[in-house]
Amino acid sequence: MIIHMPLILLFSLFVQSPWLVFSVNPPFACDPSDPATQQYAFCKPTLSIKQRTHDLMSRLTLDEKIAQLGDIAPPITRLGVPGYQWWSESLHGVSSGGRGIHFDGPIKAATSFPQVILTAATFNPLLWYQIGQVIGKEARALYNAGQAEGLTFWSPNINIFRDPRWGRGQETPGEDPLTTSIYAASYVKGLQGSPYQGGYTPQVLQASACCKHFTAYDLENWEGIVRDSFNAEVSAQDLEDTFQPPFKSCIEEGHASGIMCSYNQVNGVPNCANYTLLTQTARGRWKFNGYITSDCDAVADIYEAQNYTKTPEDAVAYTIKAGMDLNCGNYVQNYARNAIQQGKLTEADLDRALQNLFSVRMWLGLFDGNPNRYPPYGSIRSDQVCSQDHQNLALQAALDGIVLLKNTESVLPLLKSQVSSLAVIGPNANNFTVLLGNYAGPPCKITTPLMGLQSYAKDTRYLAGCQDVACNSSSIDQAVQLASSVDYVVMFMGLDQSQETEALDRIDLVLPGMQRDLITSVAKAAKKPVILVLICGGPVDIDFVKSNPKIGAVLWAGYPGQAGGTAIAQILFGEHNPGGKLPTTWYPQEFTRFPMSIMRMRAGPSNFIKDHRYPGRTYRFYKGYSVFQFGYGLSYSNYSHEIVTQSDNQLLTKTTINLHTMNIDKNLDHYHIEEIGSEACKSSIFPVVVRVKNHGPMDGRHTVLMFMRWPKELNGRPTKQLIGFNSVYLKAGEVGNVKFIVSPCKHLSRATEDGKWVIDKGSHFLMVEEDELEINVSS
Repeated sequence: MIIHMPLILLFSLFVQSPWLVFSVNPPFACDPSDPATQQYAFCKPTLSIKQRTHDLMSRLTLDEKIAQLGDIAPPITRLGVPGYQWWSESLHGVSSGGRGIHFDGPIKAATSFPQVILTAATFNPLLWYQIGQVIGKEARALYNAGQAEGLTFWSPNINIFRDPRWGRGQETPGEDPLTTSIYAASYVKGLQGSPYQGGYTPQVLQASACCKHFTAYDLENWEGIVRDSFNAEVSAQDLEDTFQPPFKSCIEEGHASGIMCSYNQVNGVPNCANYTLLTQTARGRWKFNGYITSDCDAVADIYEAQNYTKTPEDAVAYTIKAGMDLNCGNYVQNYARNAIQQGKLTEADLDRALQNLFSVRMWLGLFDGNPNRYPPYGSIRSDQVCSQDHQNLALQAALDGIVLLKNTESVLPLLKSQVSSLAVIGPNANNFTVLLGNYAGPPCKITTPLMGLQSYAKDTRYLAGCQDVACNSSSIDQAVQLASSVDYVVMFMGLDQSQETEALDRIDLVLPGMQRDLITSVAKAAKKPVILVLICGGPVDIDFVKSNPKIGAVLWAGYPGQAGGTAIAQILFGEHNPGGKLPTTWYPQEFTRFPMSIMRMRAGPSNFIKDHRYPGRTYRFYKGYSVFQFGYGLSYSNYSHEIVTQSDNQLLTKTTINLHTMNIDKNLDHYHIEEIGSEACKSSIFPVVVRVKNHGPMDGRHTVLMFMRWPKELNGRPTKQLIGFNSVYLKAGEVGNVKFIVSPCKHLSRATEDGKWVIDKGSHFLMVEEDELEINVSS
């Protein structure tokens, strides 16, 4: 979806509306003030959702049914059913994108969290859940205030950040399937109002989440290849262990009430017309029972861009019969009646889709009379939007996500008493918009990096250095003069939405234009090693920075949201100890010699570039040089790790687990997960404890990433794979334990070439930094 949205970017903007004003009643059916509606069974909450939806559909004409199948659903006035806008956005805060949310009433803004790629760098599922909670609460407040025509939000984006050039990688939790899977479930639970752990009540939704884009979607517009017609050629192995796990988790763990099928084809079949994908996999294997929407105009693309069908009616029939329920756009509304008349669709096909659509609206409480009268969500008032607690959470997300990439001779943190003069240089230093990334709404308030630093150094001097991020021309001479006249220099470089965004992939991984020349020239002239802050979503090749002693420290700040400037300043001046870890591999520029359109994850012989072996993708399979590796991140403190037993704190080097299985061929070198059975899988789960020590000099939150590797990389095994992550806050000198629960069936398994999950017999190694624990799987 391409969206163009106005942003309120005045940093002094606050929401100070402690009252609730109903300028327009929010859209709900079964108004108790209308006696005519009380006779309808669909208005009786005591009946099951199935009974209520069937009653409603029985009262609709064919034309009324067809009209409900687009994202703009018109009212059914004679039944007291209002119109509904299905398309709203909430990627990292309630957004003005889509059609359903309006910031033109008493609520003028919403809490704007960091772009997802930076939030992912916290590796903190509870934080992800809390962000979802806040977004869902603020969405309800907008609805209660009459500023929302829908409560279905087309977030989160849980596609794998497969290629560093992808313009929408910034929207995702990164390249790792496990991290993305946990993010999906955590965010969805928070947004929808489910408990962080435990039960699930689909009949009471705070808001509706929609996991997108299903599936193997991660290309926009690269070298003339566009998402609307791209055929992603994906192996069964890659599909099963890379692209599908986040969607499986979104449904099975998060219980999302919506998913979105993507523009592209997978192996020649459009995703929105793929019965195997939508019905057999999502609804069959994973037990999904929500609604499935197309991406915007994806149904039209099947006929008009992909030439997959002979007529528009065929495209409509294929998608509805495949299991899609809603068309973002009006293609289904325009051609469904013709498709029925031609015998390509039946009214029963429409009823199946409508049942899913009306079920979600009923789960949201929109057919129970005025939802504002009922707990728990009717009492959420406008003064809860942009509350101090919500804004504090946005600051925490930025602080915990920012990654320290370099800190030679402890250049950072700066001491306020020693910084008598400070130069702030760079096109991203004082740009409000760049901090927000895409799919952002108007923020409660916003602080640029320049503003944040001005509160620490009275003598702060600013120069953009480039007219914009493209940096086609640069005032290098002025920057050099400024750098040589102050004690310290902080540079703010990187990318923005003119370089990477929806419908725009990158060609290069280097910094745009003359940014490199500006950085090196300023560093050469500065009295002390300069500090470089990169604001960008996707990785950039800054290998020249790593080896330059005049560049003393580097921070990656993603797109840090409304509190980004404050967070950066607090880290630079030591009020917060950075602990973020990269959720993506940072590749060198030479990686771009391989076409972005190659979907293959695993390395191997190259049919693409003569004399160059294909290096694979992401930390799990990539064989080339990395500028920075997945999971990399420094701190102002030094930490050590040891894998220990749970009970007596003794060091552990090797353990054996037995899978008690029956009717399995003992001559095989692996076990099939399906044959092991759920009981044997549960009984084989065991704890692993990592002892962590903070050697100082600062207190800090430290994230422990646990990986697993095999002795040999055979049969498409990853080089290593993340199996868990957890955090501990330790004071300087303090020792603490981080506990992991290892499930062999989940964490020690791998996908075969035909997409089946197996556990290899023999050795597996759990890894935390340099420490390893050998796990021997025996029969």
